[in-house]
Parts: sequence; structure tokens; C-alpha cells
Amino acid sequence: MWDAAIEALERAARLHRQFFRLAGQHERVPVWEPPVEVFEHDGLLAIVVALPGVAPDLVNLNLEGSTLVVAAERALPRALAGGTVHCLEIPYGHFERRIQLPAGRYRLVRRDAEHGCLSLDFERLD
Repeated sequence: MWDAAIEALERAARLHRQFFRLAGQHERVPVWEPPVEVFEHDGLLAIVVALPGVAPDLVNLNLEGSTLVVAAERALPRALAGGTVHCLEIPYGHFERRIQLPAGRYRLVRRDAEHGCLSLDFERLD
């Protein structure tokens, strides 16, 4: 029960960071975190990152030990810049998502984008 409560709090904190930014934060500080799915299939570790409106070739991937860091920027469309916004639920600005990988060493074997999602397949090296 305690684990479920901790997980719910972490999820709530992630959602809060996803949609809110403190005034005066530096531009390179992540503004939001995209949702992810991590699963294993056919001997590969598969990660799907929801990135609507982000060009896949502009997404930076860095492996820092056992943590995969996915970062880029989702720019505000020009059409929104001069108009009146009635609803703005999709976050914009610099994002970064840190994904803790299961124990082991990995090598990226496939990077693909489809329907606003970045799909990554990693092969376990050990």
C-alpha cells in the first residue's frame, strides 16, 4: 500500500511539472516531462515517448549510466502567438524526461517516430 501511495505522489509531481513552470525559471530548465511507456518484448527493451508536434530528429538522447535522458523543445506554433488562447493543455517549451532503465547495459538498435510518438528499442548487452 505504501508503494502505491509513493507511486501516486510521484505521478502527481510529474504531472505538475508537466504543466506548470515557476516564473523566472531559466530557459534551459525543463518545463515539462512527456509521458512514456517502457516494456520488454522479443528480447528488446522498448520505450515509447509521447511527443506530439516535436520533430523526431531534434530530440536528444543521452545515456547517463542506467538513465536514459530524452530532451528537446516543443515550440509554440506561430498561429498561437498572436491570438487569444481559450484552452492550452499541450505543454510547450524545453522538456526533459529521465527514464531509469532496468539493470544492465544497453545499445540503441532502433529509433523511429510514428503518430507523434518516438519509439526506441534497446538491446541488452550483458
